[in-house]
Amino acid sequence: MKRTKLAAMSDPTDRPEPTDAASPQAASLHAPVARLLRPLVRLFVARGITFPALTNLLRELYVNVAEYDFALACKEQTDSRVSLLTGIHRKEVRRLRGAGAPVSEVPGVVSRTSRIIARWIAAPEFTDGQGRPLPLPRLAEEAGPSFEALVAGVTRDVRPRAVLDEWLDRGLAVLDDQGRVVLLEGAYLPRGGGEPQFSCFSRNLHDHVAAAVENIMGEAPRFLERAVHYDGLSQTLAEQLEARACEIAMDALRQANAEAHAACIDDPGGTHRWNFGIYVFREETPPAITPPAPVATA
Repeated sequence: MKRTKLAAMSDPTDRPEPTDAASPQAASLHAPVARLLRPLVRLFVARGITFPALTNLLRELYVNVAEYDFALACKEQTDSRVSLLTGIHRKEVRRLRGAGAPVSEVPGVVSRTSRIIARWIAAPEFTDGQGRPLPLPRLAEEAGPSFEALVAGVTRDVRPRAVLDEWLDRGLAVLDDQGRVVLLEGAYLPRGGGEPQFSCFSRNLHDHVAAAVENIMGEAPRFLERAVHYDGLSQTLAEQLEARACEIAMDALRQANAEAHAACIDDPGGTHRWNFGIYVFREETPPAITPPAPVATA
């Protein structure tokens, strides 16, 4: 006798939400999104972020974005609508709503160091005639700039000596033969894969992607987002162009920083932020694979 297995009756609300086939607009995004995510997936695998862990994070983000960014004016956002927008089951939506997006704040040491360096390479009293950061005496003197005055102009929560010890340890600055503090880098570039580096990584990559998405979703492009791109170059020329692009980029960043620093002096302050970033990338691309020609068979 054949046995039949009867499925237990369940609450209709427990059944998975129906999933529609991808729309033409969604399908057109598959290839560019895959290319966009590939370097991130390399980072995830290298750092031990597994696919299930990433899935949990994406589920939270989907619910949060649908709840807040796609709310209807003068109408309460419901679990059903969030579920419809995201394809996530209503029970999961109900559990995740209100949890907030998992966004980390910028570590205090990152913000403080960036502001001090930005002032050092922008303020006229701390730069020479060519706009280069001056070597600074450690302690304030009767006249002239000092490292102590530089730090005190940004924060009084940390002693200048503590900042100097941290910078010397991390290789951001050195002492010359006169005991003056010399900045080794024109911009704060944290390394080592720690929290400071990841904070800069998330901010800069987020802002670049956010600008590009805004340009796609808006009625007209709102942000400048351009690139100069050449293929089929020799390694020598590619390296030369990379070096020259870095020079041009740093000149632009220094000028933007100097003008922004000067403008902030008379600005009353508010709730807006601004980020001006430049990237340079070079890689060796594999040769295109030509599919074999079809062979006729008898």
